[in-house]
Amino acid sequence: MEEFELPPEPRVNYLNATYGIKSWLLTKDHKRIALLYLGTVTFFFLVGGLYAMLIRIHLLTPGGLLVEPTTYNKLFSQHGIVMVFLVLIPSIPATLGNFLIPLMIGAKDLAFPRINLLSWYIYVFASLFVVYALLAGGVDTGWTFYAPYSTTFSNSYVIATGLGIFINGFSSILTGLNFIVTIHTMRAPGMTWSRLPLFVWSHYATSLIMVLGTPVIAITVVLLAFERMAHVGIFDPALGGDPVLFQHLFWFYSHPAVYIMILPSMGVISEIIASFSRKNIFGYHFVAFSSLAIAVFGFLVWGHHMFVSGQSVYAGMIFSFLSYAVAIPSAIKVFNWSATLYKGSISYETPMLYGLAFIGLFMIGGMTGLFLAALAVDVHVNQTYFVVAHFHYVMVGGTLMGYLGGLHLWWPKITGRMYPEGWGRFAALVIFIGFHLTFFPQFLLGYQGMPRRYAAYVPEFQVLHVLSTAGASILGLGFVIPMIYLVWSMRYGPVASANPWALPGLEWRTTSPPPTENFAVRPVVTWEAYEFAPPEEMEIVGKFEPREGADHQILSGG
Repeated sequence: MEEFELPPEPRVNYLNATYGIKSWLLTKDHKRIALLYLGTVTFFFLVGGLYAMLIRIHLLTPGGLLVEPTTYNKLFSQHGIVMVFLVLIPSIPATLGNFLIPLMIGAKDLAFPRINLLSWYIYVFASLFVVYALLAGGVDTGWTFYAPYSTTFSNSYVIATGLGIFINGFSSILTGLNFIVTIHTMRAPGMTWSRLPLFVWSHYATSLIMVLGTPVIAITVVLLAFERMAHVGIFDPALGGDPVLFQHLFWFYSHPAVYIMILPSMGVISEIIASFSRKNIFGYHFVAFSSLAIAVFGFLVWGHHMFVSGQSVYAGMIFSFLSYAVAIPSAIKVFNWSATLYKGSISYETPMLYGLAFIGLFMIGGMTGLFLAALAVDVHVNQTYFVVAHFHYVMVGGTLMGYLGGLHLWWPKITGRMYPEGWGRFAALVIFIGFHLTFFPQFLLGYQGMPRRYAAYVPEFQVLHVLSTAGASILGLGFVIPMIYLVWSMRYGPVASANPWALPGLEWRTTSPPPTENFAVRPVVTWEAYEFAPPEEMEIVGKFEPREGADHQILSGG
């Protein structure tokens, strides 16, 4: 091959192609829309985190330190609503998914750029209803809105909150539809299904859940609001309704929604594990199809949330069996990640620390999920802090670890700047320690019988609650540190090369930050997914500088 010097990086990129607020608010560039989502999701993460800190401060003493029991009901309800519907569900798909899917498949944009922008506006519009409800007096039903309390007895702003969630569902549906069409129709030449990055596979499975599952929760919320306004018996037994029907409808969406949160994170972890062990993912096809299997099984296990609702024992046994079955594709992923790490050339950069933390936390969350899937055990720990700890190990330990790991992996591509690696590693360690100190004591609390959603507790539980609150303080600090140094890096961080991690994916074969059209010429894919070739054999569009210690400084053209 003839060696040649690649042209310098163009100074014009998606960030500086146009200026002004109007150019951002009317943009059709998927990368800019991803940053709009990043800003709004981060804002609501801070709001939800504030509620969490108020909850933990209140529980420092057995009688409650901060608020009245009715206000405490609003605190945990609003924490759950904001975190689940405005942070965890849109976090990775709407930010990293929006930014990376076209880059990873060699497309110039998503299939429907205007609909992509519309989905962000719908998200913002929906969040205004939720913010109005929070400021006007709050909502006290819990994030699950269980009837008949939510339809008949609650005096809080249920309809406004429900309307916000209903509208936000359209944002999820449009985003999922956009991803599905883009992945099917806009892949670069040579980008076959077996060459798709596992990040794209996970978002494809997630999009199927978004499109098929979200209408169910939307209809459920409409029925809830209709009963509350018209006093028609749908869920209220006093009016001839059935409250268990609400649980069936709610969990038919909300258990698959767990996978809307965790599947994209699994895709991020697949990228991180392969990238920083310098190996192809062990059993690529098994990992890819396990994402689809999780999406399918996710619609079949909603009944394990209802073991104590009075449903048939036989139905409970079936749902218990299916709940154990859904653990199999998740276990396949963990096994294959571990096998990928085996004898890999592992480097412990910040994204890898989040990837390894994800595996550890998700293992604990998944294994404790098997306890809850067993009928005999669930009867005793249902509605205790055991469920709270399990949920947070999966959702916070899973979704947010993947989210932070993904932000650190692709931050150089997003901003064109590197962050301080030392601070990144320190923050990852602080978050890992703070997380365990916050939520592991809650397993012990639940095992000993501490009910969740209680504003007061017996004195014997105080030590574990104090430990949990101390951990929450450390965890909160851990989340703030990356916000500070990532924002700092946008202006003062070292300039990033096109491929600072020396990775084979298409997103690394364009400049950092990418131009508005992503690629100067349409790429043709001739390599397999995760094919870690020596740097001199890699074709790239733009300038490439291997990591420190690499032997090659000049690329060869193909």
